[in-house]
Amino acid sequence: MGSGKSTIGKNLATVLNYSFLDLDDYISDRESNTITDLFKNRGEIYFRKKESFYLNEILDTDEDIVLALGGGTPCYGNNLNLLFSNSRVELFYLKLSIPLLVERLLKEKESRPLISHLNTRDELTEFIGKHLFERSQFYNKAPNIITTDFKSEKDIVEEILMSLI
Repeated sequence: MGSGKSTIGKNLATVLNYSFLDLDDYISDRESNTITDLFKNRGEIYFRKKESFYLNEILDTDEDIVLALGGGTPCYGNNLNLLFSNSRVELFYLKLSIPLLVERLLKEKESRPLISHLNTRDELTEFIGKHLFERSQFYNKAPNIITTDFKSEKDIVEEILMSLI
């Protein structure tokens, strides 16, 4: 959350002349419900099963897509193996430091249900640090890790493009 997956993904898709898809938006559309409401009304297990189902559905298409995954997607079920086993997938982890994530997310806190209840910078820092600690073992398996601190969107997209050559 807040690493720039959607922003960078849209820019990259434009340069590559690919479609852009945000997995959370895709799930919301297919389920006719928000991610927040799916978690609240159906629970995380339901959401994670649907997330895997729709990820597999997207990966089964022949369309050229830049796909922004949810932050938890690679950490649950068989999702990481699905991504690694698909020869068409190039996997990137956009790595942003905790202090910069905190700065970004403080500005967007109200529009982000997972963090809207956090009242202080310290609470947000702890939340982000805990999630990154828990998820880093999955994130760091990405063959392409792009450190994005203090880089422009254009520079990040160019670095991704250079990795694809």
